[in-house]
Formats: sequence, structure tokens, C-alpha cells
Amino acid sequence: MAKQAKTNNLERILHNQGFGSRKLCRIMIINEEITVNGELCDDPSAVFELDNLHFTVQGEAWDYKEKSYLMMHKPSNYECSHKTQHHPTIYSLLPHPLVERGVQCIGRLDEDTTGLILISDDGQFIHKMSSPKHKVPKVYEVTCKHPISDEQIDHILKGVQLIDEDAPIAALDCTRLSETVIHMTLAEGKYHQVKRMVAAISNRVEGLKRIQIGELKLPEDLAVGEWRWLSENDMMALSSKNT
Repeated sequence: MAKQAKTNNLERILHNQGFGSRKLCRIMIINEEITVNGELCDDPSAVFELDNLHFTVQGEAWDYKEKSYLMMHKPSNYECSHKTQHHPTIYSLLPHPLVERGVQCIGRLDEDTTGLILISDDGQFIHKMSSPKHKVPKVYEVTCKHPISDEQIDHILKGVQLIDEDAPIAALDCTRLSETVIHMTLAEGKYHQVKRMVAAISNRVEGLKRIQIGELKLPEDLAVGEWRWLSENDMMALSSKNT
């Protein structure tokens, strides 16, 4: 038996995709500001199949997405919060409809930390990627103030004792790239964990960038401050058994 296609009327589609209240969406449709699959539609009650649905809103092209799965190259001096204190929010870098849908970043980065961050409105996906139970590894490029010795790397791999922690915490991996730059892989996301671990070996973090989550690496062509939808390959990398 063939699976029945999901459908909805245009007014609800636009509202669910974050383009405003149903009243506002209805007004935009009646004012001929919406096209669907290349054709102008001025009927708010018109019903469309949701699979492979393409539409434009006031000339801007969009694809229908039941759930949002995004990646961003987070800049420095941005906060991962809807209610910021001292700096702009990363959500200001996203189109307004995505923010209206209630997307959330998965695992916050400090305001001075850059790199790969995932954003979604899918609660199950957010839980899977952020829950300590799933132990999704994350790789950080760490620039230290002082040269890192073999003994310090060994200490990080064996485990360092942090204040307010019952047991020592170890990195899954730690590789030196230069005198002062290392790649550190962690399966946890404790408060200021990288900075505290480096401080525990008598050094200091001068720069911190997350470059990988699971098997998903920060794309070289994703500029600082830019975002994009996660592709099927990206989602496969995040769901890899290695994560």
C-alpha cells in the first residue's frame, strides 16, 4: 500500500515554517507575495503536498523543511543564547523565520570560542547530540599560551582533576600540531571544560575553536559567521556508529 503524501494548506505551511502569524501569512498570500513550485498562489486555503515543496516569500526562495537541521561557523564575541548579556546572539546571524521556529543551538560555545555549532528545532535530535549518555565526541583546536610538553599531553590523556568534580577527567585524544597548538577530543561538555583542563596542567587557553562533532568536520568553505542546512551526508556523519 502506497504511503499517503502529507499535505497542508498554504496559510498553515507558511505559519509552521516561521513566516509569522496565520493572519500575516494569509495577508501575504492574498497580496500575491507567495509563489509555490514556481506558480503564483493567492489562495490561503490551497492545499499542497509537502514533499519537495518549493516556495518564495516576497521574492526569497525557500524549501519546505519539516524540521530544521543547521550548522554554523560561530564567530568570536557572539553568545549562544536568545537572551544575551554582553554580546550579540548567534541567532541574529540566521534568517528570521528560522528563529521564529524556535531553533536552539546544541551545546553552547563560550562567547570567545569559535567553530562548529549545530542548531535545530528537533527535540529528539538535540537530546541525542547533547546528552552525556550518547558520548558524542567533539574535537577542539586549542591554542595555548605556553608550549605544550609530552608530559602535559600525557596528563590530559590520563585525566586531570578539576575543582567540583569527583573524579579526574581525561580527553579521548590529544594531539600536538605545534609548540602551542593541540587538538583535544572530548566526549563530555562540562562548563569551560577545555579551559579548565588546560589550566590544570599549568597552561592557559589563548584561542579555542571546535572543528568536529562526531564524524562531522567544520567545512573549510563555511566562512566565519555563515550557516547552512545539514546535508544527508552530514546527518550520516553525525549518526555514525563512531559517535
